[in-house]
Amino acid sequence: MTNLSIENSKKTALGSDLGNDANNRIESLLNSLSLAQKIGQLNLIPIEGKPTSEHHALIAEGKVGSVLKSNGAAQNRALQEIAVSNGQVPLLFQEDVIHGYKTITPVPLAEAASWDLDLIQSSAAVAAREAAASGLHLTYAPMVDVSRDPRWGRILEGAGEDPFLGSLIAERRVLGFQATNTLQTENVLATVKHFAGYGAALAGRDYNIQDISERELREIHLPPFKAAIDAGVSSIMLAYTAYDGTPLTCNEFLVQDVLKGELGFQGLVMTDWETIPNLIKIGVAEDLKQATLMAISNNVDMDMTSNAYTLHLKALLDEDKISLDIIDESVRRVLRLKYTVGLFDDPYLYFDEQRETNELLKTENKQTALALSRKSMVLLENKNGILPLDSSNSNLTKIAVIGPFAKTKADLNGWWFAEGNPEDTISVFEGLDTALAGKIKLSYAQGVSIDKFTQSGADLIPEAIKTAEEADIAVVVLGEEYWMSGEGGGTASLHLPGLQEQLLEAIAFTGTPVVTVIVSGRPYVLTDIAKNSNALLQAWMPGTMGGKAVADILLGEYNPAGRLPVTFPYHSGQVPIYYNYKRTSHTFDAGENDLRYSTTYRDVQSEPLYCFGFGLSYSKFEYSNLRLSSQSMTLDSSIIVSVDVKNVSERQGIETVQLYIRDEVASVSRPFKELKDFAQVLLLPEQQQTIEFVIASDKLGFIGKNLSTVVENGEFTVFVGSDSSTNESLQFRLS
Repeated sequence: MTNLSIENSKKTALGSDLGNDANNRIESLLNSLSLAQKIGQLNLIPIEGKPTSEHHALIAEGKVGSVLKSNGAAQNRALQEIAVSNGQVPLLFQEDVIHGYKTITPVPLAEAASWDLDLIQSSAAVAAREAAASGLHLTYAPMVDVSRDPRWGRILEGAGEDPFLGSLIAERRVLGFQATNTLQTENVLATVKHFAGYGAALAGRDYNIQDISERELREIHLPPFKAAIDAGVSSIMLAYTAYDGTPLTCNEFLVQDVLKGELGFQGLVMTDWETIPNLIKIGVAEDLKQATLMAISNNVDMDMTSNAYTLHLKALLDEDKISLDIIDESVRRVLRLKYTVGLFDDPYLYFDEQRETNELLKTENKQTALALSRKSMVLLENKNGILPLDSSNSNLTKIAVIGPFAKTKADLNGWWFAEGNPEDTISVFEGLDTALAGKIKLSYAQGVSIDKFTQSGADLIPEAIKTAEEADIAVVVLGEEYWMSGEGGGTASLHLPGLQEQLLEAIAFTGTPVVTVIVSGRPYVLTDIAKNSNALLQAWMPGTMGGKAVADILLGEYNPAGRLPVTFPYHSGQVPIYYNYKRTSHTFDAGENDLRYSTTYRDVQSEPLYCFGFGLSYSKFEYSNLRLSSQSMTLDSSIIVSVDVKNVSERQGIETVQLYIRDEVASVSRPFKELKDFAQVLLLPEQQQTIEFVIASDKLGFIGKNLSTVVENGEFTVFVGSDSSTNESLQFRLS
């Protein structure tokens, strides 16, 4: 059973007081800096590829405090030597290490599908070790934006649609980056992003400003940030977007009142890429000087890539539009991070080339990546138990591996693959070929081509049909190319790009059983895909070990255990669709076709194709004897919800038991149900185990009329089951 608490975890509260000695050293250094050097500490510049003489000059003059996009122990040491030898403050090196550095793990949405908090933390720890060994101090992760719209490309970078699950994962990823590895030089500083509400992008288009209520902000978008802050995250990145009409860069309510006041964040606040000049584009600043004033007045400490601070802070100070104190306070926060990673004692602490060679892609790292790849994949269909494939079956002699993503490597790594090399990635074809060598013959056909979103490659379909006809089983690997999801990767259509659906239909028509594997960074509409598949596996973008993980699942070496962290729509028109919708005045029962006035669709079902929390296993589990320790509780007490779960199959497997709660009557409209706890349990064949959940008042609170958390007396319904569609429930009363 997964332990949802964080007992004995090392939390590094990087925004808190570092102690008298550290603070004295920081103050001494701060007082020794010239104004130009102070402003330089707030300047974050990109160095993509090899540094130029201009980069060297800026560093030597103290006009740069941090560098992003420069990778490798040797290169970063050389840049650090320039800074130190010229009497400047050592540089802080930063990078987008989102889901692995050299060993690429599944994209974060896929990691969330594992519902395995320990494994997610281990994945972040692997990324931290590799990044730190390559001369990096800070990563721009975790992204904790909650999203309910699969059209938004960056949904792949978060934990899905649920703020509770997202909060647990945010905490673990922060701990994984900052505090899991034994040595200081094996950890990196984490940056939680994008504060706040960025995941509510209008129409699924990235950077598109959406007006959301303060209630939605507090109920959905803020909880994962609070979890990251409570876990000691070092820095926070502000969103490109706006809240209540004011961009985050200059939004004093969210930064001053909420972030620093209510959430108690004391760490560093940075912009996203050129966010300060974006104030001009958005139309709230006349020029860069005004935008700079708005940002620094809002205590935005670090300017990423725009040079706004180096260009305008001195003039703003000379004109008495800002005080030196506000600059000093931002510099202090930069210096605290540099002290935390040891740069005051040894500027070259992270630049060990031998350690870099030993760490990257080492066996232990790949084993963690494989474990997470396997556990993140979600079995969506398995008609007549066609999976797992039995390689010892004499009737199974030839498998056709078909599809534009059967041999792809780069697309398995997804967006934000840091220094990952596609050549190090195991494709699906390679994974099957290695596993079946000498046992079963494999054939291959590309099927169609992927030319952006055009319908191309129809001439390849006949060959795929012939290949399928000559095989006993067809494994068809469909999906999207790595660039189609991720930042800027919004799509209007949620059907697989190109002619992939037509390809699958043609293969299914041959009568050869079809096992479909989906490689994607977002939920697609798989309604027709499911109809034409005997089995369907959502493999996501699974990273370096992805092909082996797929083979392990298809061949039964691993029993699938992934559960969806996001709803898969039945039809694109349902979007946004999610499980924890608010209760309404009319029914949501699509089965009542004679009821005209219902909150349903006339042309398609209202339910999703696959609900939040859904996932199949090769094992079968039965739930029974749902019970409560009491029918009532008080604010100061708790009750225990118990359920018996039995593996009624001949194969051991992992079940994710999920607890949902509904507040029956509240002062504001509440969701139909909300995830409040879960447990993963490994059960042997015919084994039964009692799963217990403790319900205390903290699981019953909500954002009340005054927009603060309240707990109200009344009736509550508790649901326990294998996914969010469960209706097995009991009631209790809080009084």
